[in-house]
Amino acid sequence: MTSKKRKGSGKDQGRRRSSSKRPNLAVTIAGIAMKNPVMTASGTFGYGTEFTRFFDLNALGAIIVKTVTMHSRQGNPPPRIVETPGGMLNSIGLQNVGIDAFLRHKLPFFRSLTTPLLVNIAGKSVEEFATLAKRLTDVEGVAGIELNISCPNVAGGLDFGTDPTLTYEVVRAVRQATSLPVIPKLSPNVADITVIARAAADAGADALSLINTIVGMAIDGRTRRPKLPGATGGLSGPAIRPIAVRMVWEVARAVKLPLIGIGGIMTGNDAIEFLLAGASAVQVGTANFLDPLASMNVLAGVEAYLTRHGFDSLGSVIGAALPREGKA
Repeated sequence: MTSKKRKGSGKDQGRRRSSSKRPNLAVTIAGIAMKNPVMTASGTFGYGTEFTRFFDLNALGAIIVKTVTMHSRQGNPPPRIVETPGGMLNSIGLQNVGIDAFLRHKLPFFRSLTTPLLVNIAGKSVEEFATLAKRLTDVEGVAGIELNISCPNVAGGLDFGTDPTLTYEVVRAVRQATSLPVIPKLSPNVADITVIARAAADAGADALSLINTIVGMAIDGRTRRPKLPGATGGLSGPAIRPIAVRMVWEVARAVKLPLIGIGGIMTGNDAIEFLLAGASAVQVGTANFLDPLASMNVLAGVEAYLTRHGFDSLGSVIGAALPREGKA
């Protein structure tokens, strides 16, 4: 089994601008054409409508809605979020309306946008993942599927993303069930993320998103009990960014697939780190809780970086920090 050739990495563009023309921010990942590389991370952007009073969602590169499951979920009991130094722990538990209500009530809104929509899905079994993928295939308004095989806040949520055999099985089943681009979201809670990345690539993934949250814990010194009812939660925010950048850099050298970088991106310079490490796009997550305009600020920062350094396109920086033999 061999890995696919990376698409949308902009490998052939290292030119600097010779005019005052604005840099080209467009990128294509797994056949999904995006006007820019800034996406919203699943679970941090609701169903999109919540942000319409703050900015035009058509300005985004792509939107990823909160995870959709076969049936509606109430999620974990509160409290669900704990602030930590440089980030936060969350244990939401994949609360969502379920696939039927999503298709009936949530999806129509996205058909009015020009921004591509990726639907993040999670199942309790390989068969559930495949069934969800089939339900989304040939549905107007759905541009791709992100596979949540890495959520640490539900029973069995990490099983698929920490075992290369299970990763292969679920990605393969989804690949066979749909014609849509398939993008597994990888877990950092593994000894070697490249092993999981190769399994996903061999199974037919079109791109990879990385990373999801890191399992963490906070304890209340007063009560001497964990602050989250389930004891542990997923750590996100700036505290995990160096880990995420490192993992993107490692995976970029291991597989020839487009990568989407996630983890503590708060500014344009943060996003540039991921692009330099080999990502072709980024997702803004925790920052959305602090500032509803976070995605737009990151986008402006990316453009400002390219302009400041005289680059005429996004491809000028993608993978620039990789060793020569690691570039696609």
